[in-house]
Amino acid sequence: MTDTTEAPHPQKPADSGDIRDETRTTLAQQFADWKEPDYRVDQLLEWLYARRVDSWAAMSNLPSRLRSLLAGRWSLGSLELVRKQGSRDSTQKFLWRLHDGSMVESVLIPANPALYGEAADRHTLCVSTQVGCAYGCRFCASGLDGWKRNLAPWEIAGQILGIERWHAREAMAGGESPNHRPHGTRLVNNLVIMGMGEPLANYDHLMRALRTLNAPWGMGIGARKITISTSGLAPRIRQLAEEPEQFRLAISLHGATDAVRDQIMPVNRKFPLAQLTEACLHYLERKGKMSTLEYILLDGVNDSPAEVKPLADLARRLHAKVNLIPYNAVEGLPWKRPEESRCKRFADALSHTGVTCTLRLEKGHDIDAACGQLRLKTERPSATEPLARPTSETTP
Repeated sequence: MTDTTEAPHPQKPADSGDIRDETRTTLAQQFADWKEPDYRVDQLLEWLYARRVDSWAAMSNLPSRLRSLLAGRWSLGSLELVRKQGSRDSTQKFLWRLHDGSMVESVLIPANPALYGEAADRHTLCVSTQVGCAYGCRFCASGLDGWKRNLAPWEIAGQILGIERWHAREAMAGGESPNHRPHGTRLVNNLVIMGMGEPLANYDHLMRALRTLNAPWGMGIGARKITISTSGLAPRIRQLAEEPEQFRLAISLHGATDAVRDQIMPVNRKFPLAQLTEACLHYLERKGKMSTLEYILLDGVNDSPAEVKPLADLARRLHAKVNLIPYNAVEGLPWKRPEESRCKRFADALSHTGVTCTLRLEKGHDIDAACGQLRLKTERPSATEPLARPTSETTP
Protein backbone atom coordinates (compact mmCIF):
# COMPACT_ATOMS: atom_id res chain seq x y z
CA MET A 1 0.00 0.00 0.00
CA THR A 2 1.41 3.38 -0.96
CA ASP A 3 0.48 6.75 0.46
CA THR A 4 -0.30 9.10 -2.43
CA THR A 5 -2.14 11.60 -0.29
CA GLU A 6 -1.49 15.29 -0.56
CA ALA A 7 -0.72 16.98 2.73
CA PRO A 8 -3.46 19.27 4.04
CA HIS A 9 -2.81 22.97 3.57
CA PRO A 10 -3.76 25.63 6.11
CA GLN A 11 -6.70 27.59 4.80
CA LYS A 12 -9.26 30.12 5.85
CA PRO A 13 -12.93 29.10 5.99
CA ALA A 14 -14.48 28.92 2.53
CA ASP A 15 -16.82 31.83 3.27
CA SER A 16 -13.86 34.20 3.75
CA GLY A 17 -13.40 34.18 -0.03
CA ASP A 18 -11.20 31.77 -1.95
CA ILE A 19 -9.50 33.25 -4.99
CA ARG A 20 -10.89 30.48 -7.20
CA ASP A 21 -14.38 31.82 -6.52
CA GLU A 22 -13.42 34.85 -8.61
CA THR A 23 -13.68 35.39 -12.37
CA ARG A 24 -11.05 36.84 -14.63
CA THR A 25 -13.09 40.06 -14.75
CA THR A 26 -13.21 40.54 -10.98
CA LEU A 27 -9.52 39.69 -10.65
CA ALA A 28 -8.64 42.21 -13.35
CA GLN A 29 -10.61 44.89 -11.52
CA GLN A 30 -8.70 44.20 -8.30
CA PHE A 31 -5.36 44.15 -10.09
CA ALA A 32 -6.18 47.49 -11.67
CA ASP A 33 -6.92 48.91 -8.21
CA TRP A 34 -3.49 47.64 -7.13
CA LYS A 35 -1.90 49.28 -10.19
CA GLU A 36 -0.77 45.88 -11.46
CA PRO A 37 -0.51 45.27 -15.23
CA ASP A 38 -3.18 43.12 -16.82
CA TYR A 39 -0.73 40.40 -17.87
CA ARG A 40 -0.25 39.57 -14.19
CA VAL A 41 -3.83 38.30 -14.10
CA ASP A 42 -3.04 35.76 -16.80
CA GLN A 43 0.10 34.70 -14.93
CA LEU A 44 -1.98 34.14 -11.80
CA LEU A 45 -4.62 32.13 -13.67
CA GLU A 46 -1.91 29.98 -15.24
CA TRP A 47 -0.66 29.09 -11.75
CA LEU A 48 -4.15 28.38 -10.45
CA TYR A 49 -5.63 26.29 -13.26
CA ALA A 50 -2.88 25.01 -15.57
CA ARG A 51 -0.17 24.41 -12.98
CA ARG A 52 -2.69 23.77 -10.18
CA VAL A 53 -0.55 25.22 -7.38
CA ASP A 54 -1.99 25.54 -3.90
CA SER A 55 0.42 28.01 -2.28
CA TRP A 56 1.23 31.65 -2.99
CA ALA A 57 4.95 30.95 -2.64
CA ALA A 58 4.86 28.63 -5.66
CA MET A 59 3.88 31.52 -7.95
CA SER A 60 7.50 32.34 -8.63
CA ASN A 61 7.04 34.86 -11.46
CA LEU A 62 4.72 37.08 -9.42
CA PRO A 63 6.41 39.86 -7.41
CA SER A 64 6.52 39.26 -3.67
CA ARG A 65 4.49 42.43 -3.09
CA LEU A 66 1.70 41.07 -5.29
CA ARG A 67 1.78 37.68 -3.59
CA SER A 68 1.43 39.44 -0.22
CA LEU A 69 -1.54 41.42 -1.49
CA LEU A 70 -3.17 38.25 -2.83
CA ALA A 71 -2.63 36.39 0.44
CA GLY A 72 -4.15 39.27 2.39
CA ARG A 73 -7.19 39.46 0.13
CA TRP A 74 -8.08 35.83 -0.58
CA SER A 75 -7.60 32.36 0.80
CA LEU A 76 -6.04 29.61 -1.35
CA GLY A 77 -7.45 26.34 -0.10
CA SER A 78 -7.08 22.77 -1.26
CA LEU A 79 -8.99 19.59 -0.57
CA GLU A 80 -7.25 16.97 1.55
CA LEU A 81 -7.26 13.51 0.02
CA VAL A 82 -8.23 11.20 2.87
CA ARG A 83 -8.70 7.93 1.07
CA LYS A 84 -8.62 6.46 -2.41
CA GLN A 85 -9.99 3.19 -3.71
CA GLY A 86 -9.20 1.73 -7.11
CA SER A 87 -11.25 -0.95 -8.82
CA ARG A 88 -10.28 -3.77 -11.16
CA ASP A 89 -11.48 -1.74 -14.13
CA SER A 90 -9.36 1.26 -13.02
CA THR A 91 -12.28 3.30 -11.77
CA GLN A 92 -10.95 5.38 -8.86
CA LYS A 93 -12.95 6.78 -5.94
CA PHE A 94 -11.53 9.73 -3.98
CA LEU A 95 -12.64 10.87 -0.53
CA TRP A 96 -11.85 14.51 0.27
CA ARG A 97 -11.80 16.29 3.62
CA LEU A 98 -12.87 19.93 3.52
CA HIS A 99 -11.68 22.77 5.76
CA ASP A 100 -14.48 22.17 8.30
CA GLY A 101 -13.85 18.42 8.53
CA SER A 102 -16.77 17.49 6.25
CA MET A 103 -16.14 14.89 3.55
CA VAL A 104 -17.23 14.52 -0.07
CA GLU A 105 -16.45 12.05 -2.84
CA SER A 106 -15.41 12.12 -6.49
CA VAL A 107 -15.20 9.18 -8.90
CA LEU A 108 -12.75 9.05 -11.81
CA ILE A 109 -13.87 6.78 -14.67
CA PRO A 110 -11.22 5.78 -17.23
CA ALA A 111 -11.32 6.11 -20.98
CA ASN A 112 -14.31 4.35 -22.50
CA PRO A 113 -17.04 4.95 -25.06
CA ALA A 114 -18.59 8.21 -23.86
CA LEU A 115 -21.22 8.00 -21.16
CA TYR A 116 -22.89 11.28 -22.09
CA GLY A 117 -21.17 12.68 -25.22
CA GLU A 118 -20.80 11.52 -28.77
CA ALA A 119 -17.04 10.94 -28.81
CA ALA A 120 -14.89 8.65 -26.69
CA ASP A 121 -13.81 10.22 -23.42
CA ARG A 122 -10.32 10.15 -22.00
CA HIS A 123 -11.36 10.45 -18.35
CA THR A 124 -14.75 11.24 -16.88
CA LEU A 125 -15.03 12.65 -13.36
CA CYS A 126 -18.17 12.44 -11.24
CA VAL A 127 -18.24 15.55 -9.02
CA SER A 128 -20.06 16.34 -5.75
CA THR A 129 -21.84 19.63 -5.05
CA GLN A 130 -23.07 19.29 -1.46
CA VAL A 131 -22.07 17.69 1.82
CA GLY A 132 -24.88 15.19 2.21
CA CYS A 133 -28.26 15.64 0.54
CA ALA A 134 -31.66 16.88 1.67
CA TYR A 135 -33.71 15.04 -0.94
CA GLY A 136 -33.62 11.61 0.68
CA CYS A 137 -33.82 9.22 -2.27
CA ARG A 138 -34.55 5.96 -0.45
CA PHE A 139 -31.78 3.92 -2.12
CA CYS A 140 -28.98 6.51 -1.91
CA ALA A 141 -26.16 6.71 0.65
CA SER A 142 -25.54 10.44 0.13
CA GLY A 143 -28.44 11.60 2.27
CA LEU A 144 -28.33 9.01 5.05
CA ASP A 145 -26.77 11.52 7.44
CA GLY A 146 -28.84 14.40 6.09
CA TRP A 147 -27.71 17.62 4.46
CA LYS A 148 -24.90 19.67 6.01
CA ARG A 149 -24.03 22.44 3.57
CA ASN A 150 -23.47 23.49 -0.01
CA LEU A 151 -20.00 23.33 -1.48
CA ALA A 152 -18.43 26.64 -2.42
CA PRO A 153 -17.61 27.11 -6.11
CA TRP A 154 -13.90 26.54 -5.47
CA GLU A 155 -14.65 23.29 -3.61
CA ILE A 156 -16.57 22.00 -6.64
CA ALA A 157 -13.80 22.96 -9.05
CA GLY A 158 -11.20 21.87 -6.50
CA GLN A 159 -12.13 18.22 -6.98
CA ILE A 160 -10.83 18.34 -10.55
CA LEU A 161 -7.69 20.21 -9.49
CA GLY A 162 -7.08 17.77 -6.65
CA ILE A 163 -7.34 14.72 -8.88
CA GLU A 164 -5.01 16.25 -11.46
CA ARG A 165 -2.49 17.02 -8.67
CA TRP A 166 -2.76 13.40 -7.54
CA HIS A 167 -2.19 12.17 -11.07
CA ALA A 168 0.86 14.42 -11.51
CA ARG A 169 2.40 13.06 -8.31
CA GLU A 170 1.72 9.50 -9.43
CA ALA A 171 3.41 10.23 -12.77
CA MET A 172 6.46 11.71 -11.07
CA ALA A 173 6.67 8.78 -8.66
CA GLY A 174 6.72 6.51 -11.71
CA GLY A 175 9.65 8.40 -13.21
CA GLU A 176 7.67 10.43 -15.73
CA SER A 177 8.36 14.10 -16.36
CA PRO A 178 5.96 16.53 -14.68
CA ASN A 179 3.17 17.46 -17.06
CA HIS A 180 1.27 20.65 -16.40
CA ARG A 181 -1.31 19.70 -19.05
CA PRO A 182 -2.12 22.86 -20.97
CA HIS A 183 -5.77 23.58 -21.73
CA GLY A 184 -7.32 20.98 -24.02
CA THR A 185 -5.04 18.19 -22.81
CA ARG A 186 -6.19 17.85 -19.20
CA LEU A 187 -6.41 14.49 -17.45
CA VAL A 188 -10.10 15.16 -16.79
CA ASN A 189 -11.92 16.22 -19.93
CA ASN A 190 -15.48 15.10 -19.23
CA LEU A 191 -17.54 15.95 -16.14
CA VAL A 192 -20.76 14.54 -14.74
CA ILE A 193 -22.19 16.59 -11.90
CA MET A 194 -23.97 13.80 -10.10
CA GLY A 195 -21.87 12.98 -7.05
CA MET A 196 -23.01 13.72 -3.51
CA GLY A 197 -25.88 16.19 -3.23
CA GLU A 198 -28.52 17.63 -5.55
CA PRO A 199 -26.63 19.89 -7.96
CA LEU A 200 -29.54 22.17 -8.79
CA ALA A 201 -30.18 22.80 -5.08
CA ASN A 202 -26.79 24.53 -5.05
CA TYR A 203 -27.54 26.36 -8.27
CA ASP A 204 -25.63 29.63 -7.92
CA HIS A 205 -22.43 28.05 -6.62
CA LEU A 206 -22.66 25.33 -9.24
CA MET A 207 -22.97 27.78 -12.11
CA ARG A 208 -20.02 29.84 -10.86
CA ALA A 209 -17.91 26.70 -10.64
CA LEU A 210 -18.96 25.42 -14.06
CA ARG A 211 -18.16 28.73 -15.69
CA THR A 212 -14.65 28.54 -14.25
CA LEU A 213 -14.35 24.93 -15.43
CA ASN A 214 -15.54 25.96 -18.89
CA ALA A 215 -13.70 29.26 -19.34
CA PRO A 216 -10.55 29.49 -21.49
CA TRP A 217 -8.86 31.28 -18.57
CA GLY A 218 -9.96 28.49 -16.21
CA MET A 219 -9.89 24.79 -16.99
CA GLY A 220 -11.07 24.96 -20.59
CA ILE A 221 -13.49 22.02 -20.40
CA GLY A 222 -16.10 22.30 -23.14
CA ALA A 223 -19.69 22.93 -22.04
CA ARG A 224 -20.85 19.91 -24.06
CA LYS A 225 -18.43 17.82 -21.98
CA ILE A 226 -20.23 18.81 -18.77
CA THR A 227 -23.43 16.99 -17.77
CA ILE A 228 -25.58 18.25 -14.89
CA SER A 229 -27.78 15.71 -13.16
CA THR A 230 -30.89 16.42 -11.11
CA SER A 231 -33.40 14.28 -9.25
CA GLY A 232 -36.17 16.45 -10.68
CA LEU A 233 -36.12 20.09 -9.53
CA ALA A 234 -38.42 21.31 -12.29
CA PRO A 235 -38.10 25.09 -11.69
CA ARG A 236 -34.31 24.86 -11.74
CA ILE A 237 -34.37 22.85 -14.97
CA ARG A 238 -36.32 25.71 -16.52
CA GLN A 239 -33.79 28.18 -15.16
CA LEU A 240 -30.92 26.11 -16.54
CA ALA A 241 -32.60 26.13 -19.95
CA GLU A 242 -32.19 29.92 -20.06
CA GLU A 243 -28.45 29.90 -19.38
CA PRO A 244 -26.24 30.68 -22.39
CA GLU A 245 -23.94 27.66 -21.95
CA GLN A 246 -24.70 24.37 -23.69
CA PHE A 247 -24.33 22.14 -20.63
CA ARG A 248 -25.92 18.72 -20.97
CA LEU A 249 -28.80 17.58 -18.78
CA ALA A 250 -29.36 14.22 -17.10
CA ILE A 251 -32.44 13.33 -15.07
CA SER A 252 -32.06 10.89 -12.19
CA LEU A 253 -35.39 9.32 -13.06
CA HIS A 254 -35.32 5.77 -11.63
CA GLY A 255 -39.04 5.37 -12.23
CA ALA A 256 -41.27 6.29 -15.18
CA THR A 257 -44.49 6.44 -13.18
CA ASP A 258 -45.47 8.53 -10.17
CA ALA A 259 -46.22 5.32 -8.27
CA VAL A 260 -42.62 4.14 -8.53
CA ARG A 261 -41.01 7.55 -8.03
CA ASP A 262 -43.20 8.31 -5.02
CA GLN A 263 -41.96 5.08 -3.45
CA ILE A 264 -38.25 5.79 -3.82
CA MET A 265 -37.86 9.54 -4.52
CA PRO A 266 -39.57 12.02 -2.16
CA VAL A 267 -38.83 14.89 -4.59
CA ASN A 268 -41.55 13.48 -6.84
CA ARG A 269 -44.24 14.55 -4.38
CA LYS A 270 -43.25 18.19 -4.88
CA PHE A 271 -42.44 17.93 -8.57
CA PRO A 272 -44.37 14.95 -9.99
CA LEU A 273 -43.64 13.49 -13.38
CA ALA A 274 -46.00 15.82 -15.22
CA GLN A 275 -44.14 18.91 -13.95
CA LEU A 276 -40.76 17.29 -14.49
CA THR A 277 -41.67 16.29 -18.03
CA GLU A 278 -42.85 19.79 -18.93
CA ALA A 279 -39.63 21.29 -17.57
CA CYS A 280 -37.57 18.83 -19.62
CA LEU A 281 -39.57 19.64 -22.73
CA HIS A 282 -38.85 23.33 -22.13
CA TYR A 283 -35.16 22.50 -21.82
CA LEU A 284 -35.29 20.52 -25.06
CA GLU A 285 -37.04 23.39 -26.85
CA ARG A 286 -34.51 25.96 -25.64
CA LYS A 287 -31.34 23.89 -26.06
CA GLY A 288 -32.24 21.49 -28.84
CA LYS A 289 -30.08 18.81 -27.22
CA MET A 290 -30.86 15.23 -26.30
CA SER A 291 -30.91 14.65 -22.54
CA THR A 292 -30.23 11.47 -20.61
CA LEU A 293 -32.57 9.59 -18.29
CA GLU A 294 -30.63 7.89 -15.51
CA TYR A 295 -32.40 4.74 -14.35
CA ILE A 296 -30.96 2.71 -11.49
CA LEU A 297 -32.36 -0.82 -11.65
CA LEU A 298 -33.65 -1.91 -8.22
CA ASP A 299 -34.59 -5.54 -7.77
CA GLY A 300 -38.37 -5.95 -7.57
CA VAL A 301 -39.03 -2.20 -7.64
CA ASN A 302 -38.55 -0.79 -11.14
CA ASP A 303 -37.06 -3.65 -13.16
CA SER A 304 -40.17 -5.56 -14.24
CA PRO A 305 -41.29 -5.79 -17.88
CA ALA A 306 -44.30 -3.63 -16.99
CA GLU A 307 -41.96 -0.67 -16.39
CA VAL A 308 -40.50 -0.76 -19.90
CA LYS A 309 -43.43 0.84 -21.76
CA PRO A 310 -43.83 3.97 -19.57
CA LEU A 311 -40.06 4.47 -19.63
CA ALA A 312 -39.95 4.11 -23.41
CA ASP A 313 -42.92 6.47 -23.85
CA LEU A 314 -41.25 9.13 -21.71
CA ALA A 315 -37.88 8.76 -23.42
CA ARG A 316 -39.45 9.14 -26.86
CA ARG A 317 -41.45 12.19 -25.77
CA LEU A 318 -38.29 13.86 -24.43
CA HIS A 319 -36.07 12.65 -27.30
CA ALA A 320 -33.86 11.25 -24.53
CA LYS A 321 -31.55 8.29 -24.25
CA VAL A 322 -31.65 6.01 -21.22
CA ASN A 323 -28.70 5.01 -19.09
CA LEU A 324 -29.52 1.82 -17.16
CA ILE A 325 -27.41 1.30 -14.03
CA PRO A 326 -27.73 -1.83 -11.87
CA TYR A 327 -27.90 -0.79 -8.23
CA ASN A 328 -24.74 -0.67 -6.12
CA ALA A 329 -25.92 -2.07 -2.77
CA VAL A 330 -25.56 0.22 0.26
CA GLU A 331 -24.96 -1.25 3.71
CA GLY A 332 -27.99 -0.73 5.92
CA LEU A 333 -30.46 -0.23 3.08
CA PRO A 334 -32.86 -2.99 1.93
CA TRP A 335 -32.57 -2.51 -1.83
CA LYS A 336 -30.89 -5.15 -3.96
CA ARG A 337 -29.12 -5.29 -7.32
CA PRO A 338 -31.04 -7.35 -9.88
CA GLU A 339 -29.44 -10.39 -11.44
CA GLU A 340 -27.38 -9.50 -14.48
CA SER A 341 -29.67 -11.56 -16.73
CA ARG A 342 -32.70 -9.58 -15.52
CA CYS A 343 -30.88 -6.30 -16.22
CA LYS A 344 -30.04 -7.45 -19.74
CA ARG A 345 -33.62 -8.51 -20.42
CA PHE A 346 -34.86 -5.09 -19.33
CA ALA A 347 -32.29 -3.36 -21.56
CA ASP A 348 -33.16 -5.58 -24.53
CA ALA A 349 -36.88 -4.91 -24.12
CA LEU A 350 -36.27 -1.17 -23.96
CA SER A 351 -34.03 -1.26 -27.04
CA HIS A 352 -36.71 -3.13 -28.97
CA THR A 353 -39.03 -0.14 -28.50
CA GLY A 354 -36.58 1.97 -30.51
CA VAL A 355 -35.20 3.88 -27.52
CA THR A 356 -31.44 4.39 -27.36
CA CYS A 357 -30.18 2.89 -24.13
CA THR A 358 -26.99 1.68 -22.52
CA LEU A 359 -26.54 -0.80 -19.69
CA ARG A 360 -23.60 -0.13 -17.39
CA LEU A 361 -22.61 -3.29 -15.58
CA GLU A 362 -19.02 -2.87 -14.51
CA LYS A 363 -17.85 0.62 -13.58
CA GLY A 364 -17.00 0.86 -9.90
CA HIS A 365 -19.24 -1.94 -8.60
CA ASP A 366 -16.32 -3.43 -6.67
CA ILE A 367 -15.32 -0.18 -4.93
CA ASP A 368 -18.72 0.88 -3.54
CA ALA A 369 -18.84 3.61 -6.18
CA ALA A 370 -22.39 4.70 -5.47
CA CYS A 371 -22.53 8.23 -4.10
CA GLY A 372 -21.75 8.57 -0.40
CA GLN A 373 -20.71 5.00 0.39
CA LEU A 374 -17.02 5.62 1.04
CA ARG A 375 -17.83 8.74 3.07
CA LEU A 376 -20.21 6.77 5.31
CA LYS A 377 -17.74 3.97 5.85
CA THR A 378 -15.06 6.51 6.77
CA GLU A 379 -17.18 8.73 9.00
CA ARG A 380 -18.77 5.80 10.83
CA PRO A 381 -15.77 3.67 11.87
CA SER A 382 -15.93 1.83 15.17
CA ALA A 383 -14.44 3.56 18.18
CA THR A 384 -11.44 1.26 17.93
CA GLU A 385 -10.72 2.20 14.31
CA PRO A 386 -9.57 5.83 14.28
CA LEU A 387 -8.48 7.34 10.98
CA ALA A 388 -4.82 7.60 11.91
CA ARG A 389 -3.62 8.72 8.49
CA PRO A 390 -4.86 9.04 4.93
CA THR A 391 -4.56 5.89 2.83
CA SER A 392 -4.63 4.80 -0.75
CA GLU A 393 -6.28 1.46 -1.48
CA THR A 394 -6.49 -0.76 -4.50
CA THR A 395 -9.05 -3.52 -4.76
CA PRO A 396 -7.29 -6.70 -5.89
